[in-house]
Amino acid sequence: MLRKFFSQSPELKSPREIALMREAGKLVSKALRICRDMAKPGTRTGDIDQAVDAFFASHGAIPLFKNYPGQKTPFPASTCISLNAEVVHGIPGIRTIREGDLVKIDTACKLNGWCADAAITIMVGEVRPEWRRLVKVAEETLQIAQVELGRSRWWTEVAERMQRHVEQNGFSVVTQYVGHGIGRAMHENPQVANFVNKEVRKHNFRIEEGLVLAVEPMVNMGRADTDTLRDHWTVVTRDGLPSAHVEHTFAITNGGVMVLTADPEPRAETSDGGTGNAEFPTQATAAAPQSGA
Repeated sequence: MLRKFFSQSPELKSPREIALMREAGKLVSKALRICRDMAKPGTRTGDIDQAVDAFFASHGAIPLFKNYPGQKTPFPASTCISLNAEVVHGIPGIRTIREGDLVKIDTACKLNGWCADAAITIMVGEVRPEWRRLVKVAEETLQIAQVELGRSRWWTEVAERMQRHVEQNGFSVVTQYVGHGIGRAMHENPQVANFVNKEVRKHNFRIEEGLVLAVEPMVNMGRADTDTLRDHWTVVTRDGLPSAHVEHTFAITNGGVMVLTADPEPRAETSDGGTGNAEFPTQATAAAPQSGA
């Protein structure tokens, strides 16, 4: 979401509410599995969106992006599909996916009154080594967030570690767009920056049981600057270099960090296998990747 900080407390969730959000998260993860399977050369992005829309409808879920209000026009689709130098909020349509593309797909749904949100970056076929490394670092950054959420007291501790990992690998963190709290509404308090500056420190928040966050690092190969296209939605890198975007909905529970959008039937492949973003266990147990790796 577009960064616009405000001083309001996070809305904490009960174990029952988190369990209900997990059910929505399972649908989001299955929708993204459909996207992975369809993201092949020659596939139209609009066809992927239609498949996700039909999937949510078949399970009685509401696609949260469709008709979401914008500054000029509502978002017209159930998924955001952004290619290569497009960072986020790409509109699906007649464009076809090509060999070597980075395809970023973001989607969210509401099931029985509760929301979940996640995104993946899919590498289509043979991808340039540096682009592949960009995706790997973005995925590692999200893994760092998962691990650090389980052992940090304040969000800025997590964001600082995420930013350091990106920058030590020679990439940049998008600062104009951030993650968000999530629950009965897709966008709740707090705003969840993937970086630290004076403004972020001013709006810092405590990591505590019941907190549910959609964490979504956006990592650019070049500079962090972005622009918005004339469709009023698609965000692109200003320098034309590629970007990677990954996201999970995390909940802080008395048993640790739960990944509400983890795939209940995870695939064995990770970014090193060229199939899309790495799989996450439902409960956080892994150590954080080392910065500069």
